[in-house]
Amino acid sequence: MNALGIQVLAEYYDCNREILNNTEMIEEYMNTAAQKAGATIVNSAFHTFNPHGVSGVVVIAESHLSIHTWPEYGYAAVDIFTCGETVDPWKAFDYLKERLESAHFSTIEMKRGQLGAVEQELKYKPDAVAAM
Repeated sequence: MNALGIQVLAEYYDCNREILNNTEMIEEYMNTAAQKAGATIVNSAFHTFNPHGVSGVVVIAESHLSIHTWPEYGYAAVDIFTCGETVDPWKAFDYLKERLESAHFSTIEMKRGQLGAVEQELKYKPDAVAAM
């Protein structure tokens, strides 16, 4: 990979509105999505809004997963940012698509941290950085 990480921005439409407003389910699904992607979970924090909606983040050793829901519209915005080559953000995306019962979706994938080294393969947390 010629980047430090991959970021998948996902929009899930026509989701199950009850799920989108259930903080406990959203937290469970986001943590499981991180695990299915092969990530190492560090911590998670979720918040319930009044009258509806959930926001949360799962901090992973390889970066993060975040979600913001709008149950009144059946919509969820999700950010899956992973560094290194051992985590697959698309596995998290697919798992969430199924669990949120999304009728349709859109995605954008971005390579992050190319650092001008297009010809060189970048290593996540190389030994050289540890020596700094």
